[in-house]
Amino acid sequence: MSAVLPYSIAAAALVALGLFGLVVQAAVLRKILAFNLLGGGVFLLFGVVARRGAGAGATADPVPQAIVITGLVVAFAATALAVVLALRMHQITGAATIAEAAEDGFPDK
Repeated sequence: MSAVLPYSIAAAALVALGLFGLVVQAAVLRKILAFNLLGGGVFLLFGVVARRGAGAGATADPVPQAIVITGLVVAFAATALAVVLALRMHQITGAATIAEAAEDGFPDK
């Protein structure tokens, strides 16, 4: 068994949980958390790819590390923006969930 196999499985599980949360959850804050889980899984996957290349006897590739660091900064900024927009949506509409569409295709008022 390879040393990167548990990390690969964990990355796949995080991506799957994030996608499931994005599709199923109606609450905006839960969608934001699911998006962060998805991003964490992708970052872990990049780490697995970088480690796997270094484990084969080659030197470690710094590009996946740079992508992960840049992605963490972008994910933090996107999360902060999403939380501010969710708070503003709650102030305006009074709801913390995304409205379901009615039979005619328009949300109920």
